[in-house]
Amino acid sequence: MTPFRLLALLALFCAVPAMAEERVAPQSREQVRLSFAPVVHRTAPAVVNVFSKRTVKTAASPLFNDPLFRHFFGEDSPFGAPSQRVQQSLGSGVIVASDGTVVTNHHVIKDADQVTVVLADRREFEAKILRVDERADLAVLKIEAGAEKLPYLEFGDSDALQVGDFVLAIGNPFGVGQTVTSGIVSALARTHIGASDYRSFIQTDAAINPGNSGGALIDLDGRLIGINTAIYSRSGGSIGIGFAIPATMVRTVLAGAGKGGRILRPWLGATGQPATAEIAQSLGMPLPGGVLIDKVTPGTPAAQAGLKTGDVVRSIDGHEVEDGDDLRFRLATLTVGQSARLEIWRNGEIWTVKLPLTAPPEDPPRNAVTITGNNPLAGATVANLSPALADEIGMDTARRGVVVLEVARGSLAQRFGVENGDILIKLNDRQITEAGDVKEWAGGGFRNWRVAVKRGDQVLNMTVGG
Repeated sequence: MTPFRLLALLALFCAVPAMAEERVAPQSREQVRLSFAPVVHRTAPAVVNVFSKRTVKTAASPLFNDPLFRHFFGEDSPFGAPSQRVQQSLGSGVIVASDGTVVTNHHVIKDADQVTVVLADRREFEAKILRVDERADLAVLKIEAGAEKLPYLEFGDSDALQVGDFVLAIGNPFGVGQTVTSGIVSALARTHIGASDYRSFIQTDAAINPGNSGGALIDLDGRLIGINTAIYSRSGGSIGIGFAIPATMVRTVLAGAGKGGRILRPWLGATGQPATAEIAQSLGMPLPGGVLIDKVTPGTPAAQAGLKTGDVVRSIDGHEVEDGDDLRFRLATLTVGQSARLEIWRNGEIWTVKLPLTAPPEDPPRNAVTITGNNPLAGATVANLSPALADEIGMDTARRGVVVLEVARGSLAQRFGVENGDILIKLNDRQITEAGDVKEWAGGGFRNWRVAVKRGDQVLNMTVGG
């Protein structure tokens, strides 16, 4: 008797009603001989293959990546005539509405020129990209099947999952065709996984491999509880540690898919650190966990809620938070314009405060500019840092200044050592206050350049010239 067969009892023939909270073990030999087939038969048609293509231009000679080479030989030099090649990507997706709305991972269709969705019955449809959310690693597609109502999966409550619950993963691993694997929920709220900016993943030992990305993680009622996204592996194949984006986050992204534009999410306006065992003991907390607030920015939602330095945020709307990543995830699943209930630890007591859910403001306006000319910042795109932009690029929303958004490959800025996320402080000893300063001063024609940047918590001084 394999452990996975115990699952069928809970799904189909268990004497306890399906909606009961209590989990029970099999009671007879007949119960452990049951099959996942009925659940798979009902759900598999809603899981699709997603093929994407993008055209990539590459220079015939690597010398053409050098700006000095292009300066002497010209942009149209035959030495650097670009060639084109087509890159293809294979993943999975889930139909979540009968009108042909499909959810998949952003990394499956990233930079795609063409996206094709193949149904379980082998029909192919060109897909339109309705929304991408790179930070959550999710994308919403739409296919047109006429008046036909397509099979789809209903959402389950990922917040109701418990470690040990049985789950099924459906996708197209390694391109071999639709495959179903089974396992259990190994852990919840895994935050130290770099698959997206909002880290609170469902961990499962159901086999997930390359090609499964964007596929379905379902419970035994056939409801979608997660989108399979990443694996931990040293070989490239499954070793029983896979991760899925919870349905709670998927529904948030899906809710605004028809509206287009940037996704607005609430912000806190405070920074903190995990409340470790040592911190918990010093504060008189019975158990470690939560986020110890070390800074509250005036005028922010945190300040309006009355949060103070030294408070420990323990939960949001009844959902416990363990660290900063967990806190950001919970906020990201809430709706701007409403409010949330925070439970905090303050001075040896539990308090409840009301947090207004507002989007971070874009003040000052970003005014992004790309630096050109013969200077060490040429090829860098810089912008004024606001709470909205900081949240968008995953930085501390309390930071201000002029930030480097992008550094062109092969540019003078890249060769000088400028990196994405650097905050420019000074240029030739002049204090930088806005993006326009950089563009103006970089055209000064200096022979010697001195640039001071803040990278993380360090200030770097870089010089170039005679």
